[in-house]
Amino acid sequence: MREGPYREHSQPVRRARYGRVSERVHGVNARDRAWFGRAREGAQNGRMKTVTLIGKPGCHLCDVARDVVVRVCGETGAQWEEKDINQDQELYRKYWEQIPVVLVDGAQHDFWRVDPQRLRAALEA
Repeated sequence: MREGPYREHSQPVRRARYGRVSERVHGVNARDRAWFGRAREGAQNGRMKTVTLIGKPGCHLCDVARDVVVRVCGETGAQWEEKDINQDQELYRKYWEQIPVVLVDGAQHDFWRVDPQRLRAALEA
């Protein structure tokens, strides 16, 4: 067995989730593998959209927004990236009182709270 923080992923682990048992191998379960497959298909068809999450460390709303963005991007096959507002003065000047901010292909989509249905509709359009 490996030493260090990733040792729990060296063997398949069964975890109960929402009344079901899912098997995680190396940190990726079967549902995640299906999402990654859709992401590859979207990239091959040239219709991949990019979601940018702008936030900062220690922001609880940013953590909630990240969970929503990861889930919706996984379902739709969109790419996503995260930017720290403390590392970019332009982002800080523009969005300092609105974080977390979600951009879809560079255009502002949401701030403070991210609505999963609204984000999914924007990515599927």
